[in-house]
Amino acid sequence: QVQLVESGGGLVQPGESLRLSCAPSTNIFRINSMGWYRQASGKQRELVAVITTTGLTNYADSVKGRFTISKDNAKNTVYLQMNSLKPEDTAVYYCNVKWGVWSANYWGQGTQVTVSS
Repeated sequence: QVQLVESGGGLVQPGESLRLSCAPSTNIFRINSMGWYRQASGKQRELVAVITTTGLTNYADSVKGRFTISKDNAKNTVYLQMNSLKPEDTAVYYCNVKWGVWSANYWGQGTQVTVSS
């Protein structure tokens, strides 16, 4: 059973930074992409950022210029550097891995990010 182990969430003030990390507990065959989604209270889960195995990235418009997604292929770990955080970034952040021919999904358990003064 593959688990995605997330870390790095917490409570910060507006304008501060956090870095999230996520790594599978075991090797995953044929990873297509790794990314982060978030779900705020009462809202649908939305894509934050994704990175493919070739390094292509895609970001939600709301985080462009503030968030950076990166990966360490040797460690099979994906990171989300979040700068200039805003209260509207408050949500549970979920790690996602798409793998295999059909791009099946693995999800992390979620980590809470709260931005508040």
